[in-house]
Formats: sequence, structure tokens, C-alpha cells
Amino acid sequence: MRAKQFLLLVCAFAAALPAWAGVAIQHWTTPQGTRVYFVENHDIPMLDVAVDFPAGSRFDTAARSGLAAFTHTMLDQGAGGMSDIAIAQRLADVGAVLGGAFDQDRAGVSLRTLSSARERDAALAVLTAVLHKPEFPQAAMQRERARMLAQLRDEESRPGEIAEKAFYQALYGDRGYGLPVAGTAKGLGTLARADLLAWYRSRYRAGDAVISIIGDMSRADAERLAQRIAAGLPQGMAAAQPAPAGPLPPAQKRISHPSSQSHVLMGQVGMARSDPDYFALYVGNHVLGGGGFDSRMLDEVRQKRGYAYSAYSYFMPMAQPGPLLIGLQTRNSQAEDAMKVARETVAKFVAEGPTEAELTQAKNNLVGGFPLRIDSNRKILDYLRAIGFYRLPLSYLDDWTGAVESVTLEQVRDAFKRRVDPQALTAVIVGGDAD
Repeated sequence: MRAKQFLLLVCAFAAALPAWAGVAIQHWTTPQGTRVYFVENHDIPMLDVAVDFPAGSRFDTAARSGLAAFTHTMLDQGAGGMSDIAIAQRLADVGAVLGGAFDQDRAGVSLRTLSSARERDAALAVLTAVLHKPEFPQAAMQRERARMLAQLRDEESRPGEIAEKAFYQALYGDRGYGLPVAGTAKGLGTLARADLLAWYRSRYRAGDAVISIIGDMSRADAERLAQRIAAGLPQGMAAAQPAPAGPLPPAQKRISHPSSQSHVLMGQVGMARSDPDYFALYVGNHVLGGGGFDSRMLDEVRQKRGYAYSAYSYFMPMAQPGPLLIGLQTRNSQAEDAMKVARETVAKFVAEGPTEAELTQAKNNLVGGFPLRIDSNRKILDYLRAIGFYRLPLSYLDDWTGAVESVTLEQVRDAFKRRVDPQALTAVIVGGDAD
């Protein structure tokens, strides 16, 4: 299981969570306090299960950055008396796939299996062993630590990765969302088996867990499965975390790098997933920089001036307010000019908002793209996981189209004027000479 997969998931969820008319999401809570979200679907003989916990990188500390990611990585590297090889073999024998996802907010484990009794029961036995009895063997820890450190060294050579880490740190500092998702070499180097075991016991608790299930299973069987998972987890809820620090003052940071192009990221703290301005900001951003060739950012930066192949913007709503991020890549010699155009584009949009035609096109694009986002059980499972983790209404999928279509010009203009300050954008430029 690898770090940062959830970052892509949360980004896709924030970018377009469509309406699935008529979806029957069943929900209940186990006696242990675990929330369960279930969709019964007998169209194909498959079952998808996911279990998510509030155990992402934002719960790390600067001194032990990487503890959350390391613990998550090690869950399937030995559990319930099985080695990592034995776990892989047992899954392969029944054609099942164990997966994982991890980001700033969440750590999760998923399983895809055939729904026939033999295959399902064998696969679920592996899943519960991984969730209930991770062993964190020393040999596997040494191997995985070395792999993670090698990955971090590789990221240090890639300007895009450098820019992303510096951008989040510039916005949030050395805590919470400002900490690297995969951790730091210094933090990983200090971690012992006891640290991982303590983290598992403190963060992978039944009272915080969210179980998502979709596929060829009855409600009664789903209840038994959920109870089996919840009963074997550490009981109770994780200790409350301190409130996140306030946003840092806007800043501009240039980092030298021997690349022919500069990677530019600009933005500010944006919104949380529960933000009342969510749909106004989301639909408005589709016009600003989220709509590809239909967006103003790409039109101004690429089409009119040829400064960059790609220019974009998006909000990253998370449990706490995530960033508004504006990004582009351009030649080192024209980075300042490209940034100036991007800032001017944001300023004009905040001052004037979209036109009626732009707003209509954005809403049509968003609603019209819905069918491609629910064409498999696995994609639907991803939506269940987000609905459950962020405590969205069960009707959220059904309501989504109406929420998008009801956004007005006035709502977009008002939300952007209140929430986005073009004069207070933090900027990180990686490439060329820092001087």
C-alpha cells in the first residue's frame, strides 16, 4: 500500500462528485461505533470492501514525519501469523486484490474479491488479519524503510515534487497539512517497531472507522461482515487532536533547480469539505481553471500567450480547509511573466465572476460528464468512502446534479470575492537560479 493515492482520490472527489440518481445507500453503525455504508448490487459476482481511518499524514509531528505513512505501508507486510509472501499467495489463490490508499486525512485498506463463498471467505480472512493483527516484522520494516527513503531521494530530484512540498509548507508550516505526505528522511530514520505498533493502536480504532461495501452481498451478510471487522479493531476513538494552526502570511519562495522549465504553484488556504460555499466555489473554479480548454487560466496563459502547455486551478477540500492551488510550467526565462498573467486572471475573475455563457457551459460540462464516473463498482466504492468519511448526506449523489445546476452567477461572484484574495497568493517557483 502506497502513500498519496488518497490525494488523487480526494482530488477527483472534489473535482467532480456527480449525482447517481436512484442509488440506494444503506447506512448503519455497529455496536463499536463504526459507521457502515453499503450498496447492494448483484449485477456481477464481485464484492468490494474498504475500511478507512483518520490516520493520515496531518496527524504526524515534524519530528516523526512519516510515522503515519510507514504504519500504513506496513499493515500488509506481515499479519496474523502470515508473512507478506503468504498474504500475497493466499489472495492470488482466490483471485482477490488487497489495496491501500493514504493521504493527509485518511489511511485505508480495500479488498476486491469474487462473491462466491469460498473465494470471499478466504479473501476476507486476509483482510481481517491485516486490519486486526498487523505484526510490523523487523525485516520487512528495514526493507520498506529503505524503499521509502529511496523514494524520497528520487522526489528530491523532481521539480514538481519539490514545488508541491514547498507549497504546502508555505501555506501550513511544519504541522498538519504542511507535513509531507510520505514523511521526511529524518523522521523515518527515527521510527522503531514500537512506534508503529503504538500508532496503529491509537489511530486505527473502531469508533473512528468507516466501512464501505458494494457488491453481491445481502444486507444481513454485510452487517455480519461489518461487525466482524469492527469487533477486531482497537476499541474506542482516537484522542482529540489540537486545532489546526491558522494560515501563514502570503509569501513567495524561489528554489533553484537545474531544469529548463520552472514549476510554479500559487494559491491560498481554500475550503473544507463541509464548506457551505462548496458548490459555488467548485462550479466557479471550473470556469477559472478547472475546465481544461474551456477555462480562463488555460486560455490566458497558453492559448493567448504560449507561456505554458498546461495551466490550471483547483480547490482541494479536506477535513480541514485545504488549498486553492493554481499551477503551471513554463520556461525559466518567462516564469515571472506567466505568473503575472495567472495573477491577473485570478484578479479579474474575482472582480467580475464568470459570464452567463461561461457558467452555463461549466454546469453542462460537469453534469454531462457524470456517466463516466460511475461505470464500475470500484468507482462507486470511492464515492461511498468519501461520503462516509466526510459525513455527507446519504442523498448526496442524488442531490449533486441539482446542486450544480442551481449555482447562480451571484453566488459564484460572492463566494470568490469573500474567499479568494488575489493580492495574498502564496507562490513557489522551482527552476533556474533562485537569485
